[in-house]
Amino acid sequence: MPLKADLDAIDWRILRELQDDGRITNVELSQRVGISAPPCLRRVKRLEEAGIIRGYRALLNGPSLGMDVVAFCLVGLHHHAESELKAFADRTRLWPIVREAWMVSGDSDFLLHCVASDLAAFQSFVIEELTSAPNVDTVRTALTIRQVKDEGLVAIGDRH
Repeated sequence: MPLKADLDAIDWRILRELQDDGRITNVELSQRVGISAPPCLRRVKRLEEAGIIRGYRALLNGPSLGMDVVAFCLVGLHHHAESELKAFADRTRLWPIVREAWMVSGDSDFLLHCVASDLAAFQSFVIEELTSAPNVDTVRTALTIRQVKDEGLVAIGDRH
């Protein structure tokens, strides 16, 4: 599959390093990727302006903050008109318990990644909010047992 961006090996190294540690200083980043600091900063700015780097955020430890339940919900809708899909997608943005939402193909229409303080809070969300939302036909839930992998969203291999 062709790349949608014109990136060289240094760009790929910058992306790999920033995905591993978004708080790295430009000086440290430049040393790790083998170029001086000013061109490194220009490359990072170019990657940001191109939308390849969408932003930076802190990764919080949910259980240490009392958010002990992680679950996934597969949601099927009654109607699949574009306006109905958009309306449900917009609704997911209003639910704080939903941390990520994906429109998917197959037996379901949406996959929701949910994080809650406890099982009761998650159950309340599913029963009172999700299943009663307009156009929702089916909801299947999966409670997680433990996370076994947590990597950056994009796999950046050593070939770059």
